[in-house]
Amino acid sequence: MIMLAVVALLAACGAQTPTPVVTKPRTVTSPKPTKRPKAGPPGATRAGTRPPVVDHGPRTGHRVALTFDADMTDGMLYNLRTGRAKSYANLRIIDLLEKERIPATFFLTGKWVERYPEVTRRLAANPRFELANHTYGHQAFTADCYGLPRVPTKDMTADVAKTFDTIAPYGGRQTRYFRFPGLCHDGAALAALAPLGLTVVDGDVVSGDPFAKRYQPIVRAVLSTVRPGSIVILHVTEENAAMTDEALPHILAGLRERGLTPAPLSDVLANDTKGDDTKRQRASRHRDGHVNRDLCAQHADRTHRCRG
Repeated sequence: MIMLAVVALLAACGAQTPTPVVTKPRTVTSPKPTKRPKAGPPGATRAGTRPPVVDHGPRTGHRVALTFDADMTDGMLYNLRTGRAKSYANLRIIDLLEKERIPATFFLTGKWVERYPEVTRRLAANPRFELANHTYGHQAFTADCYGLPRVPTKDMTADVAKTFDTIAPYGGRQTRYFRFPGLCHDGAALAALAPLGLTVVDGDVVSGDPFAKRYQPIVRAVLSTVRPGSIVILHVTEENAAMTDEALPHILAGLRERGLTPAPLSDVLANDTKGDDTKRQRASRHRDGHVNRDLCAQHADRTHRCRG
């Protein structure tokens, strides 16, 4: 009887059997991989900052950069139209580079590209060739630059941007390297290029090939000063640099004898260090506003005299 009473009391109080708690397994969501920003073309820098200026790469290893400027001024276009000049595109240089499988970097003016679209396509189609910027019409960016007409300061940014846009449709190994005509630049010129995110490339080996009458001085000028990491300045403009194709085989042979190997400019600069770059920028700032008398023949055409 007592047991029955207890059972009845529990029933009246609503006692229930405890319900077991079921813990659901926690779903762990793996974080999505962070997309790395695509690397820009060689020479690309952060837009809005003053572009670095380089004269050469690291002085270690065995690589050197052969660079060829493709100048084109209004005076040179006039010479072509009137028959005073036959060609400002030296195909023999390109033939030799292709035959020997030699890498090179071509600094193109926009007007040269427009005058020689087929040659530009040929350069772009070669995986060993890089394409770089040498202004639109080879005008000066400082007041005193071998007599070249000057780009107004307000037009400097647009001039270089237009050249990049002119080269871009050809594809190939595009870069953000830029070379001033005559290597003439100052603080104002560098500031004007800050929005474009580029690297200014001067060079430490001046060949002296424009208007040379013999090839031997060109060869001596290159081989007497070239070192690991050097950036050699040559021209592919034929009429204004008629001896370059004759000098080039001897230059290549001399480089081999010295254990030096031509490489794309981006490869020569790839292992650059901040310390070395800082030294080169300091040297460049010291040089800003100056003109190098030895470079006069490099960058003047027949319509502009070198200043005394």
